[in-house]
This record gives sequence, C-alpha cells and structure tokens, in this order.
Amino acid sequence: MGETTHDSGTAGGNIDLSQFYQIFFEEAGENLEQMEQMLLALDLEHADDEELNAIFRCAHSIKGGAATFGFADVAELTHQMESLLDKLRRHELQPTPPMVDVLLESSDALKLLLARHQGQGVEPPATADLVGRISALAHGEGAAAPVVSAPVAQAPAAPAAAVQAPVAKPAGERQLVIRIGPMDHATQADGIVELFRDISGLGRIEAMPEADDKFRSFAVFTRSSDTELLDLFTFHVSKEQITITDDAAPAASAAAAPAPARIAGEGTDFGFFDDAPGNPAVAAAPVAEVAPPAPEPVVAPAPVAAAPVKAPAPKADARAPAQGGLESSTLRVSVSKVDQLINLVGELVITQAMLAQKSRELDSAANQQLLAGLVDLDRNTRDLQEAVMSIRMIPMSVVFNRFPRMLRDLASKLGKKVELITHGEATELDKGLIEKITDPLTHLIRNSCDHGLELPEERLAKGKTEHGTITLSASHQGGSILIEVRDDGKGLSREKLLRKAREKGMEASDSMTDAEVWNLIMAPGFSTAEVVTDVSGRGVGMDVVKKNIASLGGTVEIDSAEGYGMSVKVRLPLTLAIMDGMSVRVSDEVYILPLSSVIESFLVKPSDINTVAQGAQLVKVRDEYMPVIELEKVFDVPRFEFNGGSPIMVVVEADGSRVALMVDELLGQQQVVIKNLESNYRKVSNVSGATILGDGKVALILDTSGLVRRSRH
Repeated sequence: MGETTHDSGTAGGNIDLSQFYQIFFEEAGENLEQMEQMLLALDLEHADDEELNAIFRCAHSIKGGAATFGFADVAELTHQMESLLDKLRRHELQPTPPMVDVLLESSDALKLLLARHQGQGVEPPATADLVGRISALAHGEGAAAPVVSAPVAQAPAAPAAAVQAPVAKPAGERQLVIRIGPMDHATQADGIVELFRDISGLGRIEAMPEADDKFRSFAVFTRSSDTELLDLFTFHVSKEQITITDDAAPAASAAAAPAPARIAGEGTDFGFFDDAPGNPAVAAAPVAEVAPPAPEPVVAPAPVAAAPVKAPAPKADARAPAQGGLESSTLRVSVSKVDQLINLVGELVITQAMLAQKSRELDSAANQQLLAGLVDLDRNTRDLQEAVMSIRMIPMSVVFNRFPRMLRDLASKLGKKVELITHGEATELDKGLIEKITDPLTHLIRNSCDHGLELPEERLAKGKTEHGTITLSASHQGGSILIEVRDDGKGLSREKLLRKAREKGMEASDSMTDAEVWNLIMAPGFSTAEVVTDVSGRGVGMDVVKKNIASLGGTVEIDSAEGYGMSVKVRLPLTLAIMDGMSVRVSDEVYILPLSSVIESFLVKPSDINTVAQGAQLVKVRDEYMPVIELEKVFDVPRFEFNGGSPIMVVVEADGSRVALMVDELLGQQQVVIKNLESNYRKVSNVSGATILGDGKVALILDTSGLVRRSRH
C-alpha cells in the first residue's frame, strides 16, 4: 500500500492509516502465534468448537486488518484460510493432519509477508501453491488436490465464495446502493473507491449522480455482506454516515440494521483507542458471528502472555464486556520508556542508600521523625523498585511457545517421534534476558532432538517408548532462574567424547571426572555428529551457547547417563539492572559480592590455612578443603595497617565449585544498581560491573565465576 498523506488541518481530509501500521503488525504477530499454538494443540479426533472458533477468529482478525490497510496478498491468503476454518467449525469438514500442515505453512508465509510489508527486505513467498491447496482441502478434494498456478491477485472467485459461506447469503452477486453523507468534503468517500480497487474479490463500485455535494452515492456489485462492507467502510467514514440499500428492497438501511450494534465490541483486534482517528469499532468482527446458528461460548483473542478470556454467555451479549475489559486493562508502552524508568529508580536507590548512610550519624532521639520517614522511604523505594522491575518481567511461556512448532517440523525432517513437556511457563524473567536466551535454548532443544533422541525403531529395540520426550522447565531458585532442557535419549558417551577430544588435540585423560568430560562438548569446534546435515554437525553451537549465557552472568551445567538421557541446566540472574549484594572491605577498598553466590562466612585462624604446591592455599571447612583467594593480592590492594592478615573468609559458589575469599570485614547486605564497567571504561578481569555506594564512592562488583576459574588454574 502506498504512502497516503493526512491533511491535519482539514476536517474531512484522508486519514493516514500508516500511523496504525505498527499496531496492526504487533497484533497480527500475536494472532499468528496464538493460532499456531492452538493448531498444534488441536485434537483432530475430537476437535473442540471453542478451539476451532478461536483459530477462525485469529485468521479473521488478520484478514480484516490486512484488507483495511491494503495488504492484498495477506488478506487473500487469510481469506482462504478463513474459508477452510469456517467449514471446520461448522462441521462441514473433519480436521485432518494435511489441513493442520497447510495452515501452519500458511502461518509461516504470513509472517514473511508481514515482514516484507514492514520493510525488512524479505523475499515475498510464493503463496499461489498454498492458496490452491487450501482451496482444494476446503472443497474436500484431499491433500493431493491440483495446485493452482495463477497469481494470488488473479483468483477473485475463491474469496467471494469463501465470504459467502459464513454469512449464509444466497449465491450470486448482489446489487446495492451505498450513500455516504453528510460530509464536510465529498472527497472523504474516495477511500471507499480505493478499497474496491485494492481488494480482489470485493466486487465493483460505480459512482452515481448526487444532487447534494455533501453526499456521495455508489452502485456496488458484490457478494460481501452488509456487515463486511461496514467493517471496511468505517475506517474512512463514520458508521452513521453510511446507508446501504439493497437494489431490490430500497427500504433496507444499514444504519438501522442491528448487526453493527451486535459486533461493536470487536474493535480491539488492532489495539486502537476509542478516540483514535478512524476508530475501527467494527473493523475486525468475525464474519460468521453476525448470525450464529446457536449461542456458544466465545474465547476473546488475547496477547500471547495473557490467558484466553472465556465468556460463558452467548456471543451477542458477552462479546462487548469481554473485549472492553481487555482493552481497558492493557497498555502498550515503548521499551525505551520502561528502561528510562528503571534507570531513574536505580538513581533513587542510590540516593536512598546515601540518606540511610548519613542518617546513622544523626541523634536518634532528636531526629526521631526524620529517621522514621527514612525507614518508610527505604521500604517504599524497595517496593517501587520491585514494581518497576516487574514491568519488564515476561513469562517464560513467550519463549516456550515457539518450540512445539519447531520440534514438530524438526522431528518430521529427522523421522523421529518427539513429545515436548513444559513446566514453569509462568516463571518470569527480564525482557532483555528473554530475548537473549531464546537462541541458546533453541540450539539446546535442536541438539536434544538431533543428537539425543533415537529413531523410533532404535528406541523400541532398547525397550523404550516409541516417542522420545524432551522436557523444558523453568523455576526460581533464590535470586536466579533455573532453566533445564532434559531428554530421555541415548545420553553422552564418555569414551566417544574422550576419543573426539584427543583427535582434536585437546587435553583429555581417563582420570577426568564425568562433569569435566561432559564439559568437553562446550569446547569451540567440538561436535559428536557423525554426519554434517542442515540440522547440526558443523561444530558451531555448544561453545556459542556457553559464551552467550556467560555474557548474561549465567552458568551452564551438563549431566548425562549413557543410554538414559542428558540434562542441560542454565542458571541466570533474574535481571541485569539491580541485585542484592554483600559489601566487604579489603584494606580501604569496598567490593560487592552477588548475594546469590554467597554461601557462608566464618572467622579463620592463620593455622587453619594450609599451603600446598606452588604457593596455593587451602582451607578446611567441615572436612572439605577448598581453595583460598586473597582479594588483596588479586587486586593489588595497598595495605597501610600493621596487623596484617584477614580474619574473615566468605565462601562463594559458581560453576558448581566453591572457593573461600579472604576479606577484612563484612559491611552488610544492600541493594546495588549495576553499572556496566566495560561500556564506561574497559573490561576488567574478575570484575562483572560497578556500583555507586551511598557515600558516592564507586565499588566493584566481583565476578565470582571468574574467581572460581582462577582458582582452578
């Protein structure tokens, strides 16, 4: 659709619909995701009417928006999908696997078409084959129906027939007279003429003479219903200005028809506000719901992160409140605004810490009211910080929901039977982490399907079930989130890994522990695949997974039992902005330890420390020896005291190992705002970031994983 201009100074000027494009693209993406999930979960033998209705509504919403904005290729494909889905929900056809396949393929094609309209430079997919296959299935001709080779735009007959079925109108073209007015400018109705030119299958329109220049009349030849025409026209002129008269019955008027009132609650499909220009109050109403055969429950379309809203009352009564509630309870806000809010809260946390520190110097009796106010400020600041951080928190279902489709396609390609089980979809994680964890998880799941799970005949020969199982779970553990990918496949072979490592010249001895052997697959270029395929085997993957997760402050743990399966656990911080830390003093310097890494602290005597080869030190803690790291030496801290040694040790854990850090004093626990040191200065080893203390000084946040790795070497 070409650019349109909007004359803001003219009341009757054309409305620039491009201002709503982004809202349409976001809503269409959500509808496609929702439709895909419902198609994958559909029980073909006992298809539920509510599910089929909800899938139909998703396709219809996309079609309505695409038609309004002039995206003819998207409207045509969704129209064909709609006609097939309509026959399924009316029980004229029984759902079959080929139908689900072609609808999922159409969903992929729609994503590419929408990306192309967004200007992403994507090659437009050839949809003629899909249109032909959908049309054949809709006419009950089976999966092997002849393919339509004509371009999409040259097949107006199919959409016309598809439109006709849901509204139960008689076959054949209707002749209508449409009168628009009164209008401030006669050109206000020009957009309606463009609709008929841009949307194939809508019909023909011819201008008719009109005595009053505030009115425009048209002769329209169409198979579409009055409701559908109103859906489209109300983006250009208000509903009150439209009068639709059947040529055979001039008395009939759309303005008096009850249909628009019945569907007025469906206008939230594109996220428009009530007072927006060209408000599509009836823009996306499902066609078939104008005259339902019988009252039935309705599932209101909802964003991916929200649960479907189910209204038990009949459609005609329940639709408006269900949708109205959804519109009033959600708000789209730019991520940059949320980030700005988080930065401001971070500064507030620093200021509050400064006030709390200074308040300790005050006389508590003379300043009782001030100190009570500072206590309230401390509590309110923490509550505010948690509330603001929760805005960026997104449920893991946003990531998990993309894997059933991916596994379905991958298992089909590999000839395997796979069942995906998910736990903890409601567990929330920061939006920034969600976006960055998706690719590593995708690789881990592909890895489990390709390398881990055996072919059905192999599994049966081993006494396993024919279907392999991949379990994806997420849960909170302290201040971090644990995500696990587990399969019941063949697991890792210790001998095979050691042999591959030696072939690549890596250090690999038989005395290595199992955990050390499993970690070999994280080495760059390491692959156990025997054959290079388009799925895996090129040696690019697990090392990148580990690197990406480490960059987020996370860790990867691998466990395996040969013949029984493999588990990969990814541990991540809940957010990258604010964390709970323990401040420690070394000489005159203050360092912050992530509280989630701190296990315990204790007083130590010099005699408790044992020195071994090459000057390395060990301390015995409850029959366990652990390496000792002197922060004073690691960071070359100058010491001006004469009493020497550090009397306190703090035990921290990372990457499954523990070390004891020697410090002079524990200063206490506090919330710290993480500042990126690398972008503001440069990367410093053993340091993950910095923070500003209450007295205005900068304290370094220690990288416990780096310190643990240091102790190993």
